[in-house]
Parts: sequence; C-alpha cells; structure tokens
Amino acid sequence: MTLPGIRAARGLRVRRPWRLAAEASALLIALVVAFPLYWMVLSAFKPAGEIESTEPRPWTLAPSLDSFRRVFQQQEFGRYFLNSLIVAGTVVVVSALVAFLAATAVTRFRFRFRTTLLIMFLVAQMVPVEALTIPLFFLMRDFGQLNTLGSLILPHLAFSLPFAVWMLRGFVKAVPEALEEAAYIDGASRARFLWQILFPLVFPGLVATSVFSFISTWNDFLFAKSFIISDTSQSTLPMALLVFFKPDENDWGGIMAASTVMTVPVLVFFVLVQRRLVSGLGGAVKD
Repeated sequence: MTLPGIRAARGLRVRRPWRLAAEASALLIALVVAFPLYWMVLSAFKPAGEIESTEPRPWTLAPSLDSFRRVFQQQEFGRYFLNSLIVAGTVVVVSALVAFLAATAVTRFRFRFRTTLLIMFLVAQMVPVEALTIPLFFLMRDFGQLNTLGSLILPHLAFSLPFAVWMLRGFVKAVPEALEEAAYIDGASRARFLWQILFPLVFPGLVATSVFSFISTWNDFLFAKSFIISDTSQSTLPMALLVFFKPDENDWGGIMAASTVMTVPVLVFFVLVQRRLVSGLGGAVKD
C-alpha cells in the first residue's frame, strides 16, 4: 500500500469511532423524541382496559377504534377542525406575504429608523406570550373581536411576523444585487423582479417560516381559551380536547385519539414542504 493510502486508512480508523458515536447519539435522540408520539398513537388504539391498567405495556394485541369513534362522533369536532384550518391557513399565507415584503424593504432600501425597526422586531420575540394575553384580551374586547376567529388570527400574525422578517432578511440579502441590476437593464420593472425573480429565490425561506407559523397557530390553546368565551362554534381543535377531561374520570383514550388526529395535518404539511424546508433551513441563495 502506498504512503497516501496508509495515511487515508489511518485517518478512517481515527474518524470512524467518532462518526459511529455521532450516529448513535442522533439515533438515541430521535428515539427519545419519537417515543411520546408513539405512546400517544398506541394509547389511541388501545382498548379502555389496557389504558387504565396499572401495568402499561408498549404494545397492544387488541387494537380498537373506539376512541376515534368517540372523537368523530363529537358534535362540534368537524367545526373545530375547520376553524383550525382557517386560522392556521390565514396566518401562514398572510404572514408569509407580509414578511416577504417587509424583509425586502428593510434589506434593499435605506430609510430612517431602519435599524430601530429591526431591533423592535428582535425585542418583540423576547416578550413572553403569557405576559401579553391579558392586554390582548382587553384590546380584542375594545375592537369587538372576542368570540371571533379574528381574535385568534391577529395575535398569531403579530407574533409570527418578527421571526419571519428576521429569517427572510438573510435570504433576501443573499440574493446578489447584480441580479437585480441585470433585471432592470433587461427592462423588468420592480414589481416583476419582486414576484418573478426574488420571490422564487427566497421561497425556501418562506416555507421554513411558514412551518413555524403553522405549528404555533395549529397547536394554540392559550388564545383560543382566552378569547373564545361564549360562542363555541368559533373554537379551534385544541378546545375539543376539553370535552374528554371530565370531573370524575378523564377519557384518556379520547384525549390520545383527538391528539393523534390533531397531529395528522402537521405531518401532512411537513410531507408537502419537506424538500423546500431542508433547503430553507440549510441556507440562502448563493451568488
């Protein structure tokens, strides 16, 4: 074996244990993260006797759909599901478009208080949601938005936009200015460059921010519980879980089945955008 070959073999021996340790650690972390999801789905298919057993087992030999039947037989479940889709879909679309325009403005244009505006976006992300719930409640009451889907859409837009603008700013900044100049020389207007050239280039970043917006909005319970007080027809899917919490005994099978149904749209959303999501989290456009 030649000298370079011997050195390469020695380097492979040195690196392989570290690589195996890294792969084993990643697999262990994945198992730890996935185990609660597995237990949730398993409990949804377990019969009532196994769920209430004092000796829980990580499997079932008698899967049952009774918990799912109770969930779908709930009178308002379909309505809650539709409301969640409306709220989450509106927040994702509107926040993506507004964040794209705002990120383009703070990146491509120079104006007064631009740095101050960016700092305000950063500070807005540091404020806990719980600290603003009561002020938002009075704000929604004064605007007459309580017991409406608008009371859920507007706060989530406010909390999603700062993160989206900060993240998209890097993608817009990575697009070479020479590309913009070349488009103008070829006769493209600013609007055409914005939507036909810049928008497709930063679309992976839009997908990445949309995933976070969708998850936070879809799983929201705090705002739904605080702003939807009397009109239950305007409630969202997380509120459906309260039906299975009873004073005498909780219906854990129904809770796990409803939680499983809530998880399915998130998984479908991930499957649809996974390719764009990987490129969006990996980085921006290169010159």
